Amino acid sequence: MSNPKKRLRNPVKSIFNPSTIALIGATERDGSVGKTIMENLLLNKERKIFPVNPNRDKVLGVKCYKNICDVPEQIDLAVVVTPARIVPESVEECGRAGVEGIIIISAGFREIGKEGRDLEYRIDTIRKQHGMRIIGPNCMGIIRPNIGLNASFFKANPEPGNIAFISQSGALGSAILDWAISSNIGFSMFTSLGSMLDVDVSDLIDFLGDDPDTKSIMIYMESVGNAKKFMSAAKGYARNKPIIIVKPGRYAESAKAALSHTGAIAGDDQVYDAAFKRVGVVRVKNVAELFDVAAVLDSKNLPKSQRLAIITNAGGPGVMATDALIELGGELADLSEKSLTDLNASLPPYWSKGNPVDVLGDADKERYLKAINICLHDSGVDGVLIIYTPQGATEPQELAETVVEISRNAWKPILTAWIGGEDIQKARKNLLQNGIPTYETPEDAVKTYLYMYSYFRNLKLLYETPVELPTDLAPPKHNLKALIRKSVAEGRYILTEEESKRFLINYGIPTTRPYMSRDVDDAVSIAHTIGYPVVLKIASPDITHKSDVGGIMAGIHTEEGLREGYAVLLKNVRESVPQARISGVTVQKMLLNLDYELILGVKKDKDFGSVIIFGMGGTAVEIFKDVSIGLPPLNQTLAKRLMEETKVYQMLKGFRGRTPADMRLLEQILVNFSDLIADFPEIAEMDINPLAVSNGKPCALDARIILEREPFSHPLPYPHLVITPYPTRYVTPWKLSDGTEVTLRPIRPEDEPMEQEMLKSLSKEALVGRFFQAIKDITHEMLIRFCNIDYDREMAIVAELKEDKKRRIIGIGRLIIEPDLKNAEFAVVVHDIYQGKGLGHKLIDTLIGIAQEKEIEKIYGIVLTDNDRMIMLCRELGFTVKPLPDGISIVELELK
Repeated sequence: MSNPKKRLRNPVKSIFNPSTIALIGATERDGSVGKTIMENLLLNKERKIFPVNPNRDKVLGVKCYKNICDVPEQIDLAVVVTPARIVPESVEECGRAGVEGIIIISAGFREIGKEGRDLEYRIDTIRKQHGMRIIGPNCMGIIRPNIGLNASFFKANPEPGNIAFISQSGALGSAILDWAISSNIGFSMFTSLGSMLDVDVSDLIDFLGDDPDTKSIMIYMESVGNAKKFMSAAKGYARNKPIIIVKPGRYAESAKAALSHTGAIAGDDQVYDAAFKRVGVVRVKNVAELFDVAAVLDSKNLPKSQRLAIITNAGGPGVMATDALIELGGELADLSEKSLTDLNASLPPYWSKGNPVDVLGDADKERYLKAINICLHDSGVDGVLIIYTPQGATEPQELAETVVEISRNAWKPILTAWIGGEDIQKARKNLLQNGIPTYETPEDAVKTYLYMYSYFRNLKLLYETPVELPTDLAPPKHNLKALIRKSVAEGRYILTEEESKRFLINYGIPTTRPYMSRDVDDAVSIAHTIGYPVVLKIASPDITHKSDVGGIMAGIHTEEGLREGYAVLLKNVRESVPQARISGVTVQKMLLNLDYELILGVKKDKDFGSVIIFGMGGTAVEIFKDVSIGLPPLNQTLAKRLMEETKVYQMLKGFRGRTPADMRLLEQILVNFSDLIADFPEIAEMDINPLAVSNGKPCALDARIILEREPFSHPLPYPHLVITPYPTRYVTPWKLSDGTEVTLRPIRPEDEPMEQEMLKSLSKEALVGRFFQAIKDITHEMLIRFCNIDYDREMAIVAELKEDKKRRIIGIGRLIIEPDLKNAEFAVVVHDIYQGKGLGHKLIDTLIGIAQEKEIEKIYGIVLTDNDRMIMLCRELGFTVKPLPDGISIVELELK
């Protein structure tokens, strides 16, 4: 980036809040896209609009320019509506003119085939040369009502609001916009991204996460784009700004060609579900739910469990709500004895005597009020649904005002279903204006309640940060890497059972060892050594599922049975797969008293990389498909959640007299398996099926590893994971110049209180040196952003000190990698008390090392020109210093 002033700007922000806009292809032709967009742009009188068209002198009364390079002012945003074939030329001209952001409305790109893809490639090449950002092509544009920006050819203009909507479908976006306007729903942003050649959903989340006008982000997603980038962006903001996604294609068939059981049972859509849960995103099933949920998830009162109390003045709607709750996996709250006693004293004798609480058709507002307060105070209730049907005893508006009054001091979520026609519309409006969710049916209210709980539950996962194994604790893996290289060199991409089990043994996963026999006599000798009963299995690189071809003989208790079984085994396989190469027959000890059969495996998803599958195993695994999916890396908590999401989990606690499984050991096996997968990007698919449980103890009876066919090399660790493990390799002890011992380590989400304490205790001078202003209020949202980072595109190293058994942070160094992956910005702050002791020097040097590891070409920082101490420190470390206007300087260090 040759221009240091430009480097201080954010091209994405220039797109979404431009001062100057050029419309390339502007026209006055009726019905044209160019005219519609020009009219929309001119709705705001505060921005400067420059139409560009070589064939016109004016457009809608505004002077028109032949070329964007002729425009006399710097252009922040160019909107391109020219034919596809000349768009690359227009983009090149924008680059020469110094334009930072472009929206390409034009169609005729990848959607038409190779010719269109070639055009996109040319555009992207030009974009990278000039450092521009592009939305589109084939998009509808953007609307930001709160700042009066409409750079789209949507014909509607929504009201300002606090919901952002991102769509990958222009047609659907247009329909939703019309519907939302008719429903008086306002937006902070409404955008259609088109082909996502450059700017994608992740970039929008990053921008909207810092947008004060946006409280919720809604997304219609057809594909995730860069999955790793999406996971990072969503994780960074989902905690304080709900992200709700509707993604079609929930039943797509995509596993027909899978070689392992794992590949066949883990569909693409299940992987999306797992990814969304891991980063705190809520997925809904349709557009109506999208708006219902977006309106409530920013509530401070989220349910802590699925336990719901239902209060109704009509039995039928109460039953309907209960049916929906149970069907969707919720739980009807068990009211306490005290609550039942209080309700008995407050309600007529013939009330329902339980939950749902039927206050009866003649209930007035006082009866409702007592029932609501009793349920809210019950510790077994985590949310209350109030159902009203007009029966004449109380007016809908009167009851709504009562509920509004209660909600002001409520600490649990309250949802309402006001059922009826025009007579109750005013009451519904009152409820909505006071932030109380209200619905036309009890089923819709129940669905929203469970989405609220799902959001609460998913948010807890954001604090789970599995670590990478330290070198001194890592299992021996170099011999396994050598095994993989040898197998690939031989053209073998499916490891034998014996080879696959070497991986399990090294990673502490209990397994039965297979012994390869040369012939039947050798098999008999092995069986005598390890003891009966035994299992015989065919060993062949051409047979994936042995049981399908009669390639397994279990329950062999005698030598005679072994000899007979050996012969039958070979006969079965030769008849079923006559062309199969048979390496031999393995003999292994048979477990007795098998209580449960599980499957544990991994597959490579085309978007999200390696994903882990756990669930019911055995030969019928592909029929029952009782599995859950998780994204590695896992820790104990995440492993437990993965298990809990299956039906077989309840069986593992003890089923019909069977011994319960050792849950802690199972969790540890899942964590160990996750470590194995993290260490071997060469593994395309793997399954342990069955992972048997006998007398409570799990043991892998069979294992299969399928390797990638393409050479797998990458300069950075974990290229196959979309979530990077906590980088323990950066944890180092160090001493200040006065001998004080500190620990340098990457920041964690749970460091929020310590970072807040440090920032609040900094002097005004230190705050200004770091943030260029004395920040008065260190908000929770700021701290979340500081502490909850993606270790691939950002690194924050904290210096931790222990004083009087209390941990505190005394310094922070941060490195933020730019989207081009070539440059990174750094910043450092050291607490006043510990300045002048070498810590700033050490933090910057550590960041330089991390940047070199990530193959960054240049790092830079923005420093106040009068911050002499920081300027001198940077010069000592080899940085060049370039003064800029407004009292700031840029310090740069070339690393390549």
